[in-house]
Amino acid sequence: MPLPTKYAAAVDAIAEIGDGATVMLGGFGVPGTPFRLIAELVRRGPRGLTIIKNDANEAGMGVDLLLANGQVDRLIATHIGLNPNAMRLMNEGELRVDFVPQGILAERIRAAGSGLLGIVTDIGMGTELESGTERVAVAGQTALFEPALRADFALVHAAEADPFGNLRFAGSARNFNPLMAMAADRTIVEAERIVGLGAIPAEDAHLPGAFVDHVTPITTLPEVYDVVQR
Repeated sequence: MPLPTKYAAAVDAIAEIGDGATVMLGGFGVPGTPFRLIAELVRRGPRGLTIIKNDANEAGMGVDLLLANGQVDRLIATHIGLNPNAMRLMNEGELRVDFVPQGILAERIRAAGSGLLGIVTDIGMGTELESGTERVAVAGQTALFEPALRADFALVHAAEADPFGNLRFAGSARNFNPLMAMAADRTIVEAERIVGLGAIPAEDAHLPGAFVDHVTPITTLPEVYDVVQR
């Protein structure tokens, strides 16, 4: 049986994201951030979004464009210190920001993609990070239960994709992208290069196409990607 082709125009793929959706955005700063898909999400304009991302990008790019357009109600991230607009919105009470330690964020997402309810850890006990979590007893020790973190959609940037959605990432741009693709109900990928089915050997596929719903090609990389040297 032939594998389905998952190519889609960005405008059609992003059109599935409606008001109130929870959206994971891959990336660590610039590397791995799906800027083209974010731009289309800004253009389409769904409101009341919950955004899950490692960071808030910098002013004038990525997440900041969603914030400036008033589309985000809640941001779950490890830090926002490079984005003064995000800090201002948080301090003025216009944006709810949930801070999660970077490793815990990754593991909560990984847990969701693995079908687990969450993880148990002692990180953050007795600190402000414990607020809103539940203490549990495990093997005679007290720990915190961190619930798995799922999303309605994941937006992912990849270096290569084939028609079925098998992906390969470039260097550190892999970061959160595979984890988020596995932890979302629907995954939309922007790819720098589209290759034929079979061109990515199974042992070189960083993410199997089973976790991908749509692949949209990037015909030209926007200027924001220029800081990434390969």
